Amino acid sequence: MTFTSFTEKVASWQRNHGRHDLPWQVDRTPYRVWVSEIMLQQTQVVTVLAYYGRFLQHFPDVFTLANAPVEAVLSLWAGLGYYSRARNLHRCARELVLRHGGRFPATATELAALPGIGKSTAAAISAFCNGERVAILDANVKRVLVRYHAVHGDIRSAATERQLWSLADRSVSSLADVQSLSPYTQGLMDLGAMVCTPRRPLCQQCPLAAECCALAQGIVDRLPVRAAARATRTARAMWLLQGVDADGRVFLIRRGDQQIWGGLYCLPDYCDRETAVAAGQALGWELQAELAPVSHTLTHLDLSIHRLVYRSDSKRGRKGGLHGYWVTREQLHTYGLPAPVKRMLQLPVAASRGGAQIVKNDSNK
Repeated sequence: MTFTSFTEKVASWQRNHGRHDLPWQVDRTPYRVWVSEIMLQQTQVVTVLAYYGRFLQHFPDVFTLANAPVEAVLSLWAGLGYYSRARNLHRCARELVLRHGGRFPATATELAALPGIGKSTAAAISAFCNGERVAILDANVKRVLVRYHAVHGDIRSAATERQLWSLADRSVSSLADVQSLSPYTQGLMDLGAMVCTPRRPLCQQCPLAAECCALAQGIVDRLPVRAAARATRTARAMWLLQGVDADGRVFLIRRGDQQIWGGLYCLPDYCDRETAVAAGQALGWELQAELAPVSHTLTHLDLSIHRLVYRSDSKRGRKGGLHGYWVTREQLHTYGLPAPVKRMLQLPVAASRGGAQIVKNDSNK
């Protein structure tokens, strides 16, 4: 199959069978596409749908996002994971307002120079909103191209990345007309998400099946190739102090950007029980209970979270060496809290992939 035939089949399939009712496909503006693309990085559509609408209600345009405190952005992002995305989104919004008057640049090259916008995200924004003939290469697209062309290299390697970009560029350059750009671009993503899935792909429904090299060779289930990664998981214990004052307020601290759950609010944490107890004593708090540990899985880290519940004096708390905030139960939902802390404090957590799996979507990035 020629590259032109490839693109035409993908575009035609998308028009008839692809997704057309996703919220970011309605009133497609650079801002709406940008927010969706950042949320969709390493996150499934079903998860993003629980956050996207609420995020746009609070931040309907780049100006409201840029003018908001980063804490407000992180609050709406809490539970979605990979929090560096939210911080970069906020930083990028501010740069767009300060340097570009709130307007998104017209080319993918200029967009990719902004904080947190990579080459593929920039191409998606420019292709959908500016009609620029540029290639995208997200995880779904990579899988389609790898199987269609039977690319055997490790998908994580730089050499394979270059090869896939070359195939993606040649494909988009072969488009017969610019009217096919949007359905072709969307079609590649839809094929990867709906048909050419990581497991149990629906090859019989694929418009490219007749010419798919992996299918012809009977190796669809063996591609993409991923070289065995070194085991990097580590275990760590975290001790949290839950200080509650006479008015029922909870003491929270803001975590550093480079820490686990960077930028979110959390109970004070320590690496061992002895240090945690000493900190509680220094604050003048009275230990009430020590609760059973809770397991929490991050991308490369298995946490065992222990919680010490204290009866605390809010006046002493402000003088005990910790800079933090006494927050009422009614105010807690306005603070960006990590998903496990929300559960510990018995607060609702946004729906995700099968409810409890939201903990596994959390990330230390």
